[in-house]
Amino acid sequence: MKVELLPDERVDMLYNDDVHIIQSKNVFSFSLDAVLLANFAQPRKGGRGLTVDLGTGNGAVALFMAHKVTGNIVGVEIQERLADMAKRSVMMNDLTDKIRIINADMRDIFDDIRPGSADMVVSNPPYFSIDNDQTIIHENEHYAIARHEIMADLELVIYTAKKLLKNKAHFYMVHRPDRLFEILATLQKNHLSPKRIQFVYPKAGEPANVLLIDAIKDGKLSGAQILPPIITHNQDDTYTDAVWSIYEGRQQHE
Repeated sequence: MKVELLPDERVDMLYNDDVHIIQSKNVFSFSLDAVLLANFAQPRKGGRGLTVDLGTGNGAVALFMAHKVTGNIVGVEIQERLADMAKRSVMMNDLTDKIRIINADMRDIFDDIRPGSADMVVSNPPYFSIDNDQTIIHENEHYAIARHEIMADLELVIYTAKKLLKNKAHFYMVHRPDRLFEILATLQKNHLSPKRIQFVYPKAGEPANVLLIDAIKDGKLSGAQILPPIITHNQDDTYTDAVWSIYEGRQQHE
């Protein structure tokens, strides 16, 4: 479906050009993290149930996951501009019967999404906490809200995921390794048990800079797996074959 673009917008394509997404340099665009999260998430039973994407931004994760699930996806985004871009991207991909975008604070979504109704929740939340003078916030409001915990912090995202999920359903999140222990503590506080953790490294021999985590609601604390690492770049700064396979939609989960 053809949609109207604003003057500052462009259309990027992914998965061998099967997915079209509206982007703008003036708002926060999706990154490799969103692609990694969509690849990491493993829908149960063919994804027939409801999937919720908290902090969907311009709809990237929801769009990237549409081919993995047979059920509906709801994307929640507090920023009106990004929610509008997401809605138009959904239209562009002819997915309005599968993906719905809600422009709302995640505190206020439970009239639209019944608590305990989601089979899967995914999130690529703001990574950086607000700690007074130690945090430098980007001057662009759209970037600041997307990167920093201004509108939604880790506690809110994880609590909301817990409230949305059915018993034994899964929450998938991408975040930063330097907040790993805070993430694990907050998951446990909300009765979400980590089951799969994967670290992502910018290059071989460098510290991890991305964390992927899969947690189950009301699951046992035992049985967690640390998956093999993902290395995103070769020494010449090109993407590794593993990352290209994810970008092109060739990689399937084990």
